[in-house]
Amino acid sequence: MPTWPKPIKLLILGFLFLVISGVSTGLVYLFTTTSWSLSGTVEHYKGSKNGADELEIKEKYAKPVSEMLLTTHNHLIGLSFIFIFICTLFYFNTVIKGPLKNILMVEPFISTWFTFSSLWGIRYIGNVFVYLTFISALLTYLSFYLITAILMYDLSRRKNITGNNPGRIVL
Repeated sequence: MPTWPKPIKLLILGFLFLVISGVSTGLVYLFTTTSWSLSGTVEHYKGSKNGADELEIKEKYAKPVSEMLLTTHNHLIGLSFIFIFICTLFYFNTVIKGPLKNILMVEPFISTWFTFSSLWGIRYIGNVFVYLTFISALLTYLSFYLITAILMYDLSRRKNITGNNPGRIVL
């Protein structure tokens, strides 16, 4: 990547900036709907419990199947495209090599599947699935931000012709 033409580097950096902005906006949405808490996540999918008064209006209602399907569909399709693009670019990075590179290229697909499958577990089986949701989502986002940070670092380097140092950060 350090030897790639400057216009290609700028194109990829622009793409990564927009993808990071979109994923980060999704995390802000998650915070506003769940407070990034176990109980908030369960409530978001299963709905608020009724208080003592049966006439009390719930703050949140359980997600219907149609909304669960739409959320799962949109995220699995969208994140699969994001990860195939960034992981294909990551294949060409010069910073990480060997088994760690292979693990980082596959991990986001696995953790994304577990994240959105476990939401169904929360909604229809039991609250214990919230732990799987949290662990798999954490892995998904950690791998996303790690891969994009490595890509941005590698794209910002310039290859040293002499090979004496790994390269300066210069576009």
